[in-house]
Amino acid sequence: MSKQETSKVRVYALGGLGETGKNMYVVEVNDEIIVLDAGQMIPEDDMLGVDVVIPDISYLVQNRERVKGIILSHGHEDHSGALPYVLRKLQVPVYGTKLTTGLVEDELKSQNLRKKTNIKQISPGDRLNIGTTKVEFFRVSHSIPDCVGVAIETPQGYVVYTGDFKFDQTPADRKFSDVGRMTKFGKKGVLCLLSDSTNAEVPGTTPSEKATEPGIKAIFREAEGRVIVSTFASNVYRIQQVIDAASETNRKVAVVGESMKKVIQISKRLGHLRVPKNLLIKVEDLSDYKGHEIAVLSTGTQGEPTSALHRMAKGTDRQISIMPKDTVIISASPTPGNEKSIGRVVDFLYKVGAEVVYSDKRVNVSGHASQEELLFMLNLMKPRHFVPVQGEYRMQFAHGELAHTAGVHPDRIHLLDNGEVLQFEDKHATKGTKVPAGNVLIDGLGIGDVGNIVLRDRRLLSKDGILVVVVTLNKKSNEFVSGPDIISRGFVYVRESEELLDEAKQKVTDTLRECMNDNVNEWSSLKSNVRDVLSRFLYDKTKRRPMILPIIMEV
Repeated sequence: MSKQETSKVRVYALGGLGETGKNMYVVEVNDEIIVLDAGQMIPEDDMLGVDVVIPDISYLVQNRERVKGIILSHGHEDHSGALPYVLRKLQVPVYGTKLTTGLVEDELKSQNLRKKTNIKQISPGDRLNIGTTKVEFFRVSHSIPDCVGVAIETPQGYVVYTGDFKFDQTPADRKFSDVGRMTKFGKKGVLCLLSDSTNAEVPGTTPSEKATEPGIKAIFREAEGRVIVSTFASNVYRIQQVIDAASETNRKVAVVGESMKKVIQISKRLGHLRVPKNLLIKVEDLSDYKGHEIAVLSTGTQGEPTSALHRMAKGTDRQISIMPKDTVIISASPTPGNEKSIGRVVDFLYKVGAEVVYSDKRVNVSGHASQEELLFMLNLMKPRHFVPVQGEYRMQFAHGELAHTAGVHPDRIHLLDNGEVLQFEDKHATKGTKVPAGNVLIDGLGIGDVGNIVLRDRRLLSKDGILVVVVTLNKKSNEFVSGPDIISRGFVYVRESEELLDEAKQKVTDTLRECMNDNVNEWSSLKSNVRDVLSRFLYDKTKRRPMILPIIMEV
């Protein structure tokens, strides 16, 4: 029996399918596991109080001895932001290009993980062994430098992961996608292609990163006052364009936001950002210059309430407030679900008299391939099997339709959910046993300690508030020592609802007396009875269901 017939290849996602962000894909070649990316996701609206969402890696932790490495395709947080959390449980080598590892190292240092982590720097075109599996890297264009696709060589053919890409014909750094190497993989035989689906619904081709350069420079020339540009901290190409525009119009640049400052510092050090001497100034020195002499680089493109742009728009930032005649450029596409947040920030900006440029092709282009480029990738790779990844289900579906038009047989187009396993034997695909996959919620310093029950309680509190009932009993004499007292938060305004709360207190008193007369003395039973009676009473009176917390003390 040949090696090809006996080998097993498994492909699945722990994040990134049916959602935007949290990208983590896994390829198993026989007994070896290779992880592709480790991204985070912005929490959804119903994830109250949650800071960040990362993939559930419990399956990888259970099989830690088989995991041979984590490969990062590029430095955006939706592909690398979960790494510090993953490395606390999985001590495996991390592979990435110069800029990607530079950005990651800085974050690992801040969390005291750098010394424990084996970071291996790679370059496009490198071919190396991860475990015993041969892996090759090829250059792709995106909205950040140093991006790579990954080709994993298996006995049945290559498994290729594109990462985020587009075919930029005039890349800002003059480094083109390696079409020749992609063609080589297609000729040798691609068993399975995992390709970026973000813009699968968008016809045509995506404009070059250089397309925004004239628009940004024109706005800088025409602006009478300060120019404030908000973009993703890791969008190095856009930051360079802002720096170039400021230099040409004799403006000094102040940087707001720690993440933006870090990216600029690292990109300068690694040669990906050119900043003229004395161009950057401290935020504290802005008052030394007139409006037309100033530009500000800021984070906050998604309308995050804690971001610099949001604070500036609301006038709560300690150092910068938006003023009339300011021109604000929001250079980023809204992440699905954040449209309302961005809309609120834009409203604030207009109210204070700023000129706002947003959702404008002059200042922003997508970093992801549109339909014609996705077809080009499919035609280069000629995959036997195809898995559209990265994006919501409708994007995956649209990408699958494109693959069909490119000649991939419908039976070999696989629209998977996170955790669904595609297993290959002798180049034929079957569904394998599903692996655990889901969300791990990060709230402050807590990792995974906020689950469905906590979120349910938070939703309940946000809807109908909380009612705390405090009573002190003497169990021996079955008498009330104090209370019952009721504390209301977010349920009713106490001063206007005294009659309702007095009735509620009487209900609690009657319930507890009845329990004690029936010799019901267990704390859990007393609390449960109080909660049930009070819940029914309050719903009848108000049609609301506050969270009810009985606190019964004994003397």
